Parts: sequence; structure tokens; C-alpha cells
Amino acid sequence: MKQLFLVLCLIFASLAAVAGDKNLDAISSLKVDLDAVVELNQVRPVDGVTAAGQPNEAGFKVFADNGYAVVIDLRTAGEDRGLDEAAVVESLGMDYINLPIGRDGITFANAKALQALIQAYDQPVLVHCASANRVGALFALSEYAESGDAEAAIEAGRAAGLKGMEPVVKKVLGVD
Repeated sequence: MKQLFLVLCLIFASLAAVAGDKNLDAISSLKVDLDAVVELNQVRPVDGVTAAGQPNEAGFKVFADNGYAVVIDLRTAGEDRGLDEAAVVESLGMDYINLPIGRDGITFANAKALQALIQAYDQPVLVHCASANRVGALFALSEYAESGDAEAAIEAGRAAGLKGMEPVVKKVLGVD
């Protein structure tokens, strides 16, 4: 009976470790799960950048507490953020930059502008839109401009949140 108990304890400990690893993945990938970020009260940038959907005030506080210097918001003026984002972000000691990108704004020029903003900071940067789809689209274009590899560009975009705008990106890249 004692051996069975020890085996069960080892199994449960292994399962807990796996679940913990999944939580760490959710806060240390390029596109983060905002619920996990808030729950764990931490986030880890990838090469100094994190992509996300729309954070709430608790989410922004976690980014500030984890050393982020700036929030780059790709949402347009007509999109409801659920809060006064600029005021919240600045009250937490981070810079707020709005680079409004609509569906027709998925261009190489805008991708280059976003990369220039990111590179202006030595500390971690959060880039978000409503779902990270536009973030991923611009990251895909940046990757393509650097590598010339459409497949690598799409994968880079997906890592940053590209989903529904993938056909738009492929059209801009001139691939089917």
C-alpha cells in the first residue's frame, strides 16, 4: 500500500510539473496568454518583445512590474479598449505609443515603422492589438523583409499571433 501511495505521489508530481511548464510557456512565448500572465504575475519577453491581445489594467500592471518600458498599441481610435489605456500605461511608468493599424495598414512601411519603435527601447516592449493578429501580420512582413523567405515569415507571424489576417499577409507577400 505504501508503494502504491509513493507511485501515485510521483505521478501527481510529474503532472503538476508538466502543467507548470505549460504555464511558463504561456508567459514566455512571443504571443502570451494574458490570463496566465496575470495569474502568475510574470511575463518573459522573447528578444525583448511580447505580443498580446488587449490587456486590462491588471495585465498592464504585470508588464510594468516585470520591467517593460513601453506599450505599443496597434488599435485604431474607433476600437474600444475598455479603459483609458494611455492614462493607465503612463500611470504605471511605461511609455504609451499608439500606431493605429487597420486592416488596410498591413504594409511593409508600417512593419518597418513598428520595428523602428521596438528598436528604440533597450527594455522589454509590449506590442498589442485586439487579439495580436495585426501584431503577427506586421511581424511576418518584417521577417520577410529581412529574410526573403515567405514560409519563415508566415511562421514568425503565427508566433506573434497571426491568424485570420494570414490571407492579407500572403497577398502582400505575393504568395498563395
